[in-house]
Amino acid sequence: MNTDPSPVDHLQTLFEQQRAAFARAPMPTLHQRLAGLHALRSALVRHQEALIAAVHSDFSARSRHETLLAEILTTLQGIAHTARHLRGWMKPQRRSVSVLFAPASNRVYFQPLGVVGVMVPWNYPIQLALLPLVGALAAGNRVMLKLSEFTPATNQALRTLLAEAFEEDTVAVVEGALEVSSAFAQQPWDHLLFTGSTAVGKIVMAAAARNLTPVTLELGGKSPALIAPDADLAVAARRIAFGKLLNAGQTCIAPDYVLLPAGQEQAFAQAMQAAVVQLYPTLRANPDYSAIVNQRQLQRLQAWLEQARAGGAQVIECNPAAETFEGTRKMPLQLLLDVPEGASVLQEEIFGPLLPVIGYANLDQALAHIRSGARPLALYLFSHDRQLQQQVLERTHSGGVTINDTLMHVAQDELPFGGVGASGMGQYHGHEGFLTFSKAKGVHAKGRFNSGELVYPPYAPAGGGWLLRQLLRWFIR
Repeated sequence: MNTDPSPVDHLQTLFEQQRAAFARAPMPTLHQRLAGLHALRSALVRHQEALIAAVHSDFSARSRHETLLAEILTTLQGIAHTARHLRGWMKPQRRSVSVLFAPASNRVYFQPLGVVGVMVPWNYPIQLALLPLVGALAAGNRVMLKLSEFTPATNQALRTLLAEAFEEDTVAVVEGALEVSSAFAQQPWDHLLFTGSTAVGKIVMAAAARNLTPVTLELGGKSPALIAPDADLAVAARRIAFGKLLNAGQTCIAPDYVLLPAGQEQAFAQAMQAAVVQLYPTLRANPDYSAIVNQRQLQRLQAWLEQARAGGAQVIECNPAAETFEGTRKMPLQLLLDVPEGASVLQEEIFGPLLPVIGYANLDQALAHIRSGARPLALYLFSHDRQLQQQVLERTHSGGVTINDTLMHVAQDELPFGGVGASGMGQYHGHEGFLTFSKAKGVHAKGRFNSGELVYPPYAPAGGGWLLRQLLRWFIR
């Protein structure tokens, strides 16, 4: 007879253990937090080859260099940045005191929230587990990670890595499908961070609301690449190709569609084909080109491609060696021109190597197109016109912006990362991550003399009421 606890019961037990551990040590010292970050860094370095092999296994083909660049190096950079600045972040901040309340002092103290839950997606299963962990540990919290059921090999490698670095009452890992994910979202976390689709983000937020759990949602959406009339098409194409084809387009901030001056669509398509030839001369056996994570995602992309084609879209395949891909989950970049309005590739986040190309008559029309949809996680502008850059920044909303490149804003430790509207809420990375996982507690302190007593009752005729009337006259004069 199997007496092992169910995955949901095990989740609950781990949560209670972490809560009890936090109650015993609610304010870890700088030394303790740095020790945790250093332990994570050392374990990540030791296990990097196992992680690279595991992600490759889960995807059936994941570029080693993409894993190093987008997952290992990015995380190590985040740990180093956080460790370097943590002492300053932890210091209470002095704030000024209004003359009405002097003498006194105001300070803001940064206090750990408690137990933080992190729900990790499958597309970057290392980075999107460990970077939130870095911020939460730096803020002094206990952390539980819910890993994706679509990356079992990576999950095992992460579990081994984290077990070497931490006790389970500090950092714990849980796995499972829908039942476990649902139970995870319903725990009374002190903060919950979810990375994934907008549709699932709504479900997670609804579950968290039952406990008034504060959430950070990192979602996605249709991130545009806007090519201005002054941009060099060849340069823009190469940089868009890099951003679109990293991880075969399975990136929440990948360019989702291209807007460019009407009449340049064919020239851009030629420039993209040339860029792909330079970046990926072959695809099928090329270790630099990643595969789609599973058959279900591949079938979804193929169905959307055929739907657009059947609706009259012109499809231009960027397949430099004219290879076939039967027996693999690799998919070449497909440029889609003249896509019909109702096509899924224009309505849904693509999350793969399909790229609609849309012409615009003028900048106003392009900006109106961007604003007509949900606010995206990223926006990419290709222009060296400073006035146009400012116009685009002021007239659009997005989680972040990179000008004359793609993806790179997410790698800046000094910039917050997060969505807006349908692309998410809240932010993390760097200092913003520390703040997200901390309670900024305002503290007002009086000395022996309390000026507030001057406005105590009785208020009439010449007591506290007289002073209140004088103050009112001062502020409305």
